[in-house]
Amino acid sequence: MCGIAGIVREREDTAPIARDRLDAMVRALRHRGPDGYGFFTSPEVGLAHARLSIIDLEGGAQPIGNEDGSIQVVLNGEIFNYLELRRELLAHGHRFSTASDTEVLVHLYEQYGDAFIQHLNGQFAFALWDGRSRRLLLVRDRVGIAPLFYCRDRGSLLFASEIKALLAGGMAASPNLAALDQIMTFWAPVGSQTAFAGIQEVQPGEMLVISDGRVRTSTYWRWDYPENDEYRPGSDAQLAEALKELLVDATRLRLRADVPVGAYLSGGLDSSAIAAVVAGYSDARLRTFSIGFDDPAFDERRFQSSMIRRLGTHHTAMQVGADDIADSFPEVIRHTETPILRTAPAPMRLLSRRVRQEGFKVVLTGEGADEVFGGYDIFKEAKIRRFWSRRPDSRFRATLLKRLYPYLNITGSQSLHYLKEFFGRGLENPESPYFSHLPRWTTTAGCKTFFSSELAAHLRDNFSAVDATLPAAFGNWHHFNRAQYLEARGLMNRYLLCSQGDRMLMANSVEGRFPFLDHRLIEFGNSLHPNFKMRALNEKYLLRLAMAAELPSDISGRHKQPYRAPDAASFFAHGRCTEYVAEMLSPKALRDTGYFAPDKVEHLLKKLSRGGQTGYRDNMAFVGILSTQIWHRTFIKETGGSQGVCRPCPPTKEGAFHDGRKTGTPLHS
Repeated sequence: MCGIAGIVREREDTAPIARDRLDAMVRALRHRGPDGYGFFTSPEVGLAHARLSIIDLEGGAQPIGNEDGSIQVVLNGEIFNYLELRRELLAHGHRFSTASDTEVLVHLYEQYGDAFIQHLNGQFAFALWDGRSRRLLLVRDRVGIAPLFYCRDRGSLLFASEIKALLAGGMAASPNLAALDQIMTFWAPVGSQTAFAGIQEVQPGEMLVISDGRVRTSTYWRWDYPENDEYRPGSDAQLAEALKELLVDATRLRLRADVPVGAYLSGGLDSSAIAAVVAGYSDARLRTFSIGFDDPAFDERRFQSSMIRRLGTHHTAMQVGADDIADSFPEVIRHTETPILRTAPAPMRLLSRRVRQEGFKVVLTGEGADEVFGGYDIFKEAKIRRFWSRRPDSRFRATLLKRLYPYLNITGSQSLHYLKEFFGRGLENPESPYFSHLPRWTTTAGCKTFFSSELAAHLRDNFSAVDATLPAAFGNWHHFNRAQYLEARGLMNRYLLCSQGDRMLMANSVEGRFPFLDHRLIEFGNSLHPNFKMRALNEKYLLRLAMAAELPSDISGRHKQPYRAPDAASFFAHGRCTEYVAEMLSPKALRDTGYFAPDKVEHLLKKLSRGGQTGYRDNMAFVGILSTQIWHRTFIKETGGSQGVCRPCPPTKEGAFHDGRKTGTPLHS
């Protein structure tokens, strides 16, 4: 992964794009690409690249052009099947000047036109300038691993891998209140919105074509499921073997690099499966990395050790304590560029720093397996709740949730009341498109009780925004697949792969690669009947079956334990809140930004400082409030943007950019 940035003008001009503006943008991305900068400028477009050299270390500098220079491209990410594509293009008569995967893009575009995207297997965000037709293509990978943002500023469209580059290029920073509201419900903004007014994100599987002052949008790949029970046929054994073959090939492709490749090892099924495949199909001794926590509630070292013994890996483990999380949190928000509701990204940033210190630029991880093959408790919850909804007064059906959360005391009437309050939300309408996620979203939305009255006045119906993003066929899918889609296109895309993934890796110039998110594996998983994903309440059934022979029984049979880190407790480790927290959440600081009610926040801080058991909502609310305040100070206040809720931002013009449903929208309105 690297960093890209650029400018395309909406009006004709004879002077080249200002190099100093491009330089400011790309230097804001230096953490993504510390190995060198590259530029291309013309009167119409400017491209910039910050390089993290992984393939063709000597000859892969960007931008890269075709034989006559009429096509130029800057790429963030990897084209994993570039060797196969290169051989095909050479057979068609194309000439290559480098051995890099990036050069494949320009010749593939020459060969196939806009359909070239369908030939790619990779994780990427790139900008391709076609000087002959005078148009710019902005393309993002199918799943959204590589980030790509854009905005309109002073008669031009700016784009970049991170928002801080757009701000460095002159875009004013203003808060997007609707997006903040959505974060406090869905964990992330909906659709193409970001926390910044006027700045949008290219969607996964999407291509933007900018030409003649207009932006045209097309979707080249969708996260899709069968209708009418038309699932992939095959026995358990046949499908398990097919899955394993695909996983091996996806992993093999992601080992392609001219630098050493390591792997994260959490101790769960997913990362263990990847490590086992690498160890079985690579000559080099596998290098693995993991996190351990001082708090035993979050620690998984026992399971990590089991895999290390099994594979004989050269392993590096790092221990993370509460102070480590609190101390690093402001820098985490500088890299996420958005408020977040959990501290889990902080240890991931510390781990990637250790990876880089050990001399590695690339790691494989297990992200995506839960979304594709049905691994989360939220899918089990929905299954039980759907069964419960047929007899909502049944005490027995409600208590089935004890199988998911055995630590809950559900023998008393008060506990049964809690189960019905929390998990019973939406029980009266099991066909709701949001049935699976209503308990989570409703609980998360409790964070908004801390909003100031000024911000609360801006609140709108969040669910209508989600409605606009759902595919037309959504209602025809199996209810299990609907839940998978909401998780994959919501939490995974906008939080796990971004705030917890790419941003924490690239903060230390480390590239993450995700074999489970190979589009062939996703399409295979999506074609399976849900019973192959969750058999009764046994999650990731087919994946467990496929990898059983490769893993210790304590790993292959282990119940899913989501990766988590201590939240509010990290900031109150010594009986009082961390100094910068007290400053950020002081009544004055809260009044200055205007997002939260000082009296309510003060009450929360007193509650947390007393210690003891902290509820799910209070943890999320605290982290959400703190991260919003840090985000505001880092991006809004320090860059001179609109200062808080009480100083309203200028309204965004309707139609200034596409909203995910329109095409051919003018740049100037």
